[in-house]
Amino acid sequence: MLSFTKRRSLSLLAAASLLAGAGAAHAQDAFTTLNRASAAQISFSGPDRRTPIQAGSTVTVSGEGFQPNQQVTLMIGTTPLGTPLTADADGKVTGTVTVPANAVSGNHPVVAVTNAPYTALVADLKVSPNVPLQGQDRFTVTSAIAARGIYQTAYSPASGAIFVTTSVGRPPVTVSELVKMDADTLAVLARTTPAAAPATAPRPGQPPREPGLYAVYGVGVDDATGNVWVTNTRQNTVAVYKQSDLSLVKQFPPETVAHPRDVRIHGGKAYVSATNEPMVAVFDAATLEPLAPIQIQSGKRGETFGTASLSLDATNNRLYVVSLGSSEVAVVDLATGQAGKVFPLPGARGAIGVSHDPATGRIYVAAQGTDNLLVLDGETGAVIADTPVGAGALNVAFDPTTRQAYVTSRGAGTVTVTDADGAIVANLGPAPMANHVSLGEAGVVYASVKSGQAAGEDGDTVMRITPKR
Repeated sequence: MLSFTKRRSLSLLAAASLLAGAGAAHAQDAFTTLNRASAAQISFSGPDRRTPIQAGSTVTVSGEGFQPNQQVTLMIGTTPLGTPLTADADGKVTGTVTVPANAVSGNHPVVAVTNAPYTALVADLKVSPNVPLQGQDRFTVTSAIAARGIYQTAYSPASGAIFVTTSVGRPPVTVSELVKMDADTLAVLARTTPAAAPATAPRPGQPPREPGLYAVYGVGVDDATGNVWVTNTRQNTVAVYKQSDLSLVKQFPPETVAHPRDVRIHGGKAYVSATNEPMVAVFDAATLEPLAPIQIQSGKRGETFGTASLSLDATNNRLYVVSLGSSEVAVVDLATGQAGKVFPLPGARGAIGVSHDPATGRIYVAAQGTDNLLVLDGETGAVIADTPVGAGALNVAFDPTTRQAYVTSRGAGTVTVTDADGAIVANLGPAPMANHVSLGEAGVVYASVKSGQAAGEDGDTVMRITPKR
């Protein structure tokens, strides 16, 4: 699995200083050459694409864009990391390094420095936390297969059911289902395949694309109308089905919402996150007509708020919105449709999952780029806890009944349980490619677990997690 990388330019003076420390093989007078067109880049990967890099791991180094026969020295601080690499005739380098057994989790900046002409760049080597499985005897976990390509679940108290979205592959997606399951037994009650979507225009010189389906990804229930909403991410739109028999109520046309992810329904309105856009789309849940969107501005100078997940606080009429790009979380007052507070998420990268505690207003954020759970004070934005939970922390749900937070970590393949203060109380698994987590009836949580390397449907399951009394 490729680690998150970030390139940053260094001054030539700093590069020269590093080269001097790397050894005589790189000796060169400073400021004598300059590579104005350098496109060099470095990345790191674990033993295979699904295995995170952890302390003690052997890491594969890959790079390209260098000059043929150019030497590349990797540095951690002022210390060389492994032996220098030599670019081949195509300007590519490859090699391995070992992460020390005592390495702390986080994004470690590795400086790649070359000899003439000077090039210097920084690539982050992400070391993921290794949280052992624990506390499984404190929970009752049952699982059932819904369909291949599981994404999200949503619980309906009125129907006594959970609704599950599934989609497989990249466009054109031809395998997708909306599934209704009994909330207690996980027996499949109904299932439907979305309608065919219009074919998209082919790229220049490419053959016409197959139309595929209005594949379903995000899901939210509306017990007031008996409907269930889904996001059709590939077509940038949404659709509405009946909870009773999963018959289609309305399919919105393509390009209605840019890359929709989550959908939440409250107070006669449906709220849909437009991934990486500074807004939340809004619909009338009764008339199924679009309304004015909620605009959210970043609190960081020069950055754009880019929505990802949503968390609905029906009790306090609030919507919590996390920003994937700018690492922030907004608190939206649904009475006014305005974001009253926008808090930064210190040290977080790839903030994508969000939940909340309606009793205290605390905010819980999962960040896949830093593998952690942040707990924030909902009034001040102060960080209460910063907990490493597992590689690729993707979604989080706080259960106000048990006062515990559940975090799915896709890379680690776990569901981590913390208390209200962010301390780990259990780490459940294995849960290959754990994707999404949602609340059921009091004390029950549902996790979506994708198949990972399993063939067919094996492993594409819904996990029903209940704390033992």
